[in-house]
Amino acid sequence: MSLRLRLLLATGAAALLALVGTDLVTYSSLRGYLFGQIDQQLELTHPGIERALDSGAPLTQGLVAENAPGTFAELRTAEGKIIEPPVKAFSGASGTFLPVPEVPSRLEGLSTEKSPAGSGPSTPPSTAGATAPGGGAPPPGGGEPAGGEPAVYLTTAASGSVPAYRLRVSLLSDGRQLVLGLPVTATDATLTHLVEVELLVTGGALLLAVAAGWWLVHIGLRPLIEVERAAEDVAGGELGRRVPIGNPATEVGRLARVLNTMLGRIEDAFSARDRTEGDLRESEARMRRFLADASHELRTPLTAVAAYAELFEAGADERPEDLARVLAGIRRETGRMGDLVSDLLLLARLDEARPLSLKPTELVLSAAHAVETAEAVEPGWPVTLVASRPIEVEADEVRMRQVMDNLLANVRAHTPRGTETVLTISERGGDAVIEVADNGPGLSHEQLDRVFDRFYRGDSSRSRESGGSGLGLAIVRAIVLKHGGTVGVANGPSGGAVFTVRLPVISEVANPAFPAEVPPATVIEAQPSAD
Repeated sequence: MSLRLRLLLATGAAALLALVGTDLVTYSSLRGYLFGQIDQQLELTHPGIERALDSGAPLTQGLVAENAPGTFAELRTAEGKIIEPPVKAFSGASGTFLPVPEVPSRLEGLSTEKSPAGSGPSTPPSTAGATAPGGGAPPPGGGEPAGGEPAVYLTTAASGSVPAYRLRVSLLSDGRQLVLGLPVTATDATLTHLVEVELLVTGGALLLAVAAGWWLVHIGLRPLIEVERAAEDVAGGELGRRVPIGNPATEVGRLARVLNTMLGRIEDAFSARDRTEGDLRESEARMRRFLADASHELRTPLTAVAAYAELFEAGADERPEDLARVLAGIRRETGRMGDLVSDLLLLARLDEARPLSLKPTELVLSAAHAVETAEAVEPGWPVTLVASRPIEVEADEVRMRQVMDNLLANVRAHTPRGTETVLTISERGGDAVIEVADNGPGLSHEQLDRVFDRFYRGDSSRSRESGGSGLGLAIVRAIVLKHGGTVGVANGPSGGAVFTVRLPVISEVANPAFPAEVPPATVIEAQPSAD
């Protein structure tokens, strides 16, 4: 059974119970009121008849018509036997006398002992069990009359041509029973009409309640329909779908808010999964490219060594000039393989997150040594060191020196002879900055994007004329990232490439003078650091 149907049935059941309860209360109240009016009328008319009977007058039609017109009257002995013929009730509506009812011979609540006027009887009269042969039950009313004699009120049921009566039975002073009654045909007709009206009103109200309940349930469940549609869209792959919250104070609003939170987390989880899969695919592609490049780099010197070995076997060992050339070639190629393997081992150690030997390192001194080495190796590429004061960082001194050496070696490998280079050590924004700028031809967009990739060289022919194996700048990036810094590259405003390394400064140097180990001729010019 659907939720809409259950809510509709619950609404209809609640409305039906409320309407039936209202009908019962209305019917009971009106019936009690109408029978109370009849009881009051009987209570007002019986004293005159009782006084006449106590004085010895017979029970006649005239006596009843004079004191209680339209009333049925009957006189009985204390044992319930009829003494005189009953006086029939006259119906003004039909102009005829109505048949007499059948009154029980014994009634509970009547006593032969007369109570004083104004006081109650020794045993209070009971009307709970007073019923006529027809089975009618007395409604509210009855009890002790004002005159003080015990009395019982009961209602007879209609039987054939005999209408229903409301009866009052009381004791006279000599112990006889006086029965007075009024027909309740009009009262029963009123109550029957009330029941008919209540049935019509209840049925109509129930239909309206069900219709209104269906409309309210439809309106109330409309947000749930949106939730259902959103769930279907998400199941179909639309992870960005969300449910309108509406009023967040309602249950449906809270459900929508919680569902949106859940959908957001699901979307984040799928996005993270996609990113992870993308990273894995990219990592796998890099690994394949790395293995291919490493194999290519190792294959070339291995092929050369094999060629020299074949040349040696072909008789070069008997020719001194060829033997010297073979041995020099083997030494050169094995040296290249040794450098390549060393670079690969260094990258592997950095990737494995092995700890560095960190200690306070003064960058200007390391830069001065790097400049000296670069000029000693290749004096055709002049280098200028620019610094204003010593700058100290927490770093591995050997690795920082390797960063500077690789950056300067990259200039020599990829720029023509005579290219000038400026190595600047400064502090900007709380970071130590190592900047290597040259006035060479600069880099293309592809080179700017991939210059730090392993085994990447700008020339597609992989010519050895460009020098290196394509691992120098990859080592620079790995070392800098290991120190918690950043490295980047851009083309300078006047041409050439500018490599920038940023490292966190640990403290101010106590002595602002350059260390004595810095050769004075190395620091060509000093500039104030820019913040």
